[in-house]
Amino acid sequence: MIHLPAMLRKLLLAFSACGVLQAGIDLRLPTENHHLFSGEHDRFYMYVDRTFEGVASKPWEGGSYGYVRNAMRLDSEMILTKFHEGIDIAPINRDRAGNPLDLVCSIADGRVVHVSAISGRSNYGKYVVVEHQWENSRIYSLYAHLAEITRSPGDPVRAGSALGRMGYTGAGLNRTRAHLHLELAMLMSRHFDDWQKAFGGGINHHGLFNGMNLSGTDVARFFLEHRANPQLLFSEFVAATPVYFKVAVPASGTPDFVLRHPWILRGSAEGAVSWEISFSATGQPVAFEASQKRVSAPVITRVRASEIPHRYRTRNLVTGQHHRASLTQSGKQLVALLMDDFPITGEQVMEPKSTKTEG
Repeated sequence: MIHLPAMLRKLLLAFSACGVLQAGIDLRLPTENHHLFSGEHDRFYMYVDRTFEGVASKPWEGGSYGYVRNAMRLDSEMILTKFHEGIDIAPINRDRAGNPLDLVCSIADGRVVHVSAISGRSNYGKYVVVEHQWENSRIYSLYAHLAEITRSPGDPVRAGSALGRMGYTGAGLNRTRAHLHLELAMLMSRHFDDWQKAFGGGINHHGLFNGMNLSGTDVARFFLEHRANPQLLFSEFVAATPVYFKVAVPASGTPDFVLRHPWILRGSAEGAVSWEISFSATGQPVAFEASQKRVSAPVITRVRASEIPHRYRTRNLVTGQHHRASLTQSGKQLVALLMDDFPITGEQVMEPKSTKTEG
């Protein structure tokens, strides 16, 4: 009997293609690559090829989350201006030709809600979206650049269930830089098609699960903090995200985003004349608060002071410098998407439907 826990653990792991069991949310890394937890970041992240001022390099940081790409010189400082909304996980196993062999698995229990089987329909290539029910909310994980997909919309999955195999489908990839692009995100609107039509978007092949409708958070940080505290709630993680700017918008009832993520509301919703929304530097909603401030249109109420123009710090959502700031057109469109502030013709269906006809 003394050895039963160890034996049981081995048996449980034998049924899991990926990861280690954890308490609280059963959260696992999506591939065999666990070097994030050992701090060997150059072995965990897939590097990017960078040439800056004539010097070529392969920084692993380009595979991490945040402003990690597109180096430019601003006065005497080198800054990175392109936002990477997920993380790129390098393969552990390859065949003789260099093709990745790693299985890609769900990071937590959930169900498949979207499968994109035609690589040319998105920069993500072939990708899968899984819905997770956390704290009375639907949170989504996205797995991109797959070589093949082994699940269909509607399939229930457990943490560690295989979804497909790592590849290099999508724009700008090759066999050498094959990797899994992983995102952990909140759905911005249940009316994405109407928003896209209102702002002149093209054909949407992905319904609600278009990448523009998924607001990604720092998934690597979530893994690390959850490992340190297995009882960590996703709501607590979001609440601890640093705020870069706040926007006040006119109130007309409780926003649908708040109804779908009730834990994002700070205080009471009663008597709101406007809503003050806190955003991270990447445009991720962090908090909603009822406000008595009267506004006729979205306006920035607070911004983190920066010597560097805000457009470089916010993927051009905010313009200005120091304490001065205003929303750009892109920023206004983001707020409109979040608040459903555009003509709505009907609610899009959130239930999964088969995409087997895509080939």
